[in-house]
Amino acid sequence: MHVTVGELIGNFILIAGSFILLIVLVKKFAWSNLTSIFEERAEKIAADIDGAEQARQKAETLAQKREDELAGSRKEAKTIIDNAKDTAEKSKADILAEAKLEAGRLKDKANQEIAQNKAEALQSVKGEVADLTVSLAGKIISKNLDGHAHKELIDQYIDQLGEA
Repeated sequence: MHVTVGELIGNFILIAGSFILLIVLVKKFAWSNLTSIFEERAEKIAADIDGAEQARQKAETLAQKREDELAGSRKEAKTIIDNAKDTAEKSKADILAEAKLEAGRLKDKANQEIAQNKAEALQSVKGEVADLTVSLAGKIISKNLDGHAHKELIDQYIDQLGEA
């Protein structure tokens, strides 16, 4: 098989012509469709990238907002706890003051009752001592003196003793 130069040149021209014709046909009928598909694809990819960037920024904003709200909640909780502690301390102080006041009142009342009981006991003892003295004096003198006069005399004597 021997190939001649003429056949080679003819094959070359035929192949080159077919290639050029193919390029022209592709350019005329398919190139605009292919480029529009590629452009749409590029635009979609760019839009997806922009959307992802916006979503990331929005997520960062929401995360920062959540952190700020959490910090605010912590601060508010601390304030509530501090207020509760202050209220408890005030209540404690009020309760203690009220208890001391009540103890003072009870002590004063007890002192008054003691003084009253003491006065009643002294009065009772005075009366009994007067009666015993009159009875004793009557027995000693062997005559019954006026009881009222003796009581007055003994009351005066007991009053003098009480003042001393």
